Amino acid sequence: MDAKSKQSKRRDDVLSSLNVIIEGLNLAESLSSITPAKAVFSTVSVILTMIRVSFLPLRKDPLRADQIHTGLDD
Repeated sequence: MDAKSKQSKRRDDVLSSLNVIIEGLNLAESLSSITPAKAVFSTVSVILTMIRVSFLPLRKDPLRADQIHTGLDD
């Protein structure tokens, strides 16, 4: 396997693990009768979902400083 396919498989494994954990937290939240525990399950689920979304590749080429647009042009 080349480096890109190993990296892709590793990313897929991480995303799969995150999906399983998030689903488990959602199930625990729905089954829990303790209000503070529900809040913790929900919060951790949201945080892991944000982490999962950040794993998605947005760009294939590296972002260079000359490509950044701040929207502060005159």
